[in-house]
Amino acid sequence: MMSTGQRFLISEVSSDQHTENFSFLWGRKSGIISFIILVFGFSIAFLCSVYDAGAQQADTSFLKIVFAGDIMGHDGQIEGAWVDSLNGYDYEPTFRYVKPYIETADIAVANLEVTLAGPPYKGYPQFSSPDSLAIEAGKAGFDILINANNHALDRGRKGFDRTILILDSLRIIHAGTYADNLSYEKNYPLIVEKNNIRLAILNYTYGTNGLTIGSPSVINRIDTAEIRCDLSKARLANPDFTVVTIHWGIEYERDENATQRRLTEFIIKNGADAIIGSHPHVVQPVKLYYPDRNDSSVNNIIVYSLGNFVSNQRARYKDGGIMFEVLLGKSGDAACVKDYSYTPVWVYREDKSEKSVFYILPVELYQQNESFFNFPDHIRYKIQQFATDTREHLSNVPENHYYRDYKLNPE
Repeated sequence: MMSTGQRFLISEVSSDQHTENFSFLWGRKSGIISFIILVFGFSIAFLCSVYDAGAQQADTSFLKIVFAGDIMGHDGQIEGAWVDSLNGYDYEPTFRYVKPYIETADIAVANLEVTLAGPPYKGYPQFSSPDSLAIEAGKAGFDILINANNHALDRGRKGFDRTILILDSLRIIHAGTYADNLSYEKNYPLIVEKNNIRLAILNYTYGTNGLTIGSPSVINRIDTAEIRCDLSKARLANPDFTVVTIHWGIEYERDENATQRRLTEFIIKNGADAIIGSHPHVVQPVKLYYPDRNDSSVNNIIVYSLGNFVSNQRARYKDGGIMFEVLLGKSGDAACVKDYSYTPVWVYREDKSEKSVFYILPVELYQQNESFFNFPDHIRYKIQQFATDTREHLSNVPENHYYRDYKLNPE
């Protein structure tokens, strides 16, 4: 994986794109000379047309963004990541099977719903995970970890500040929490640019489980006045696409509620192009919002909840989530959504005698490699149940088939 600085720029200034135009002139001659020149002229004209087509194609930029859900850190996950030979924690198995897909993204984003507060490490209700969790997320290809969620203050100011410090040291970009007002004013809204496409990312949470933190620390909360102001500020950077990532909704409810729908309308009307939700820990619907009900050609993508990316929640609907892909295209100054799709991922917990090891497992990868995994019947049943539930719930959304022909080598 390339470092964050190599993958894309954090920028508020775009570079001008220049295309040279060539024209060719030739005169009319007689006899064989005229024929030769005529053939030569047609050849040059043909090459020129090929060049122009190539230039036009080159002028079309694409940006593939992948969003993943909640990265949790329950006690079982912490215990399972311990490796005696390393005398430390290793989360590489967790991201092993999603890494090939994540690495295809130009920008990959996930919700880090733990603190990196250092030891003692603990899961629910006040999370602190080993740094290896973030390290391996970065190695898997995640560029941005959003932090405004209800567990951001689980370990007070020390945990809050250390989480930011560790992410900065790993060169993982983050949004939603800031050490002070200066950092907030400098880095929010988050503006990133790659492939000549500029993206604005905003991040908010409904609350922090009753915990508070005073000045100078900043955590973005859902406040319509602030959201309106932030979206206005984001527009000054001339983004091609603006995404609001938001921690909202009711835990374990599979459908969005009225409050989410009202916020959706407010956020879209104030300038967002898409909304990506988290917090319910189950997959909620993906819908298109039409600002003008009389014009179906203009719409916005709303993902109400991506569900759990990884956790130790094993009950039905809670044992997985989706990765959501958005492909943006830009020709000239106009950018739009070219395609979107989802990938269902299920959390496989390999229970051993001394601990459990957790893997984020794309459903299609498993279905193409059932003999490789050789799961017992009760595991096969659980993953099939999750797959069916998710596909029925998102029947209106195209499923991504990156893993359709992906074969795992038993060796």
